[in-house]
Amino acid sequence: MKEEQVILVNEKDEQIGLMPKMEAHQKAILHRAFSVFIFNDQGELMLQQRALHKYHSPGLWTNTCCSHQRDGESNINAGLRRLEEEMGFSAPLKETTWFIYKAPFDNGLTEHELDHILVGNFNDSPKVNKEEVADWKWMPLEEVKSDISKNPDIYTAWFKIIFDKFYKHLQL
Repeated sequence: MKEEQVILVNEKDEQIGLMPKMEAHQKAILHRAFSVFIFNDQGELMLQQRALHKYHSPGLWTNTCCSHQRDGESNINAGLRRLEEEMGFSAPLKETTWFIYKAPFDNGLTEHELDHILVGNFNDSPKVNKEEVADWKWMPLEEVKSDISKNPDIYTAWFKIIFDKFYKHLQL
């Protein structure tokens, strides 16, 4: 099976090429990504705990789902695809903002991503893909913010950055 390609971009989010995903993470090359945040009608955020065998950030809590766009795929379509693949449901999404971050990991890989934040609404239980997700839960935003302060080591790097710098963009 051919390795997944990521879309290399410049700091203006203009595509400049493609590269195998692992190579981009080994070389810390800037590439396009997205993070989906699903809320219920009570304003709670659906969190997922990453599967324990993931190549980085295994077992950490994070936003509802995240991944990389495919060549020619819109941000919204990519978010819808991965929401279905990881969490087993679909919900309308809208893009709120994007940002660039760089986060090195203990295993020698680095996330250097231009990350698009997508938000949506859903009021049911997901049917999680156990290959991708170890667990999930609903949590009020203020509790998430407080827990990140108390227990930063149980959350992914990008999730903490989003909560620190882009909190206001997490509204529908």
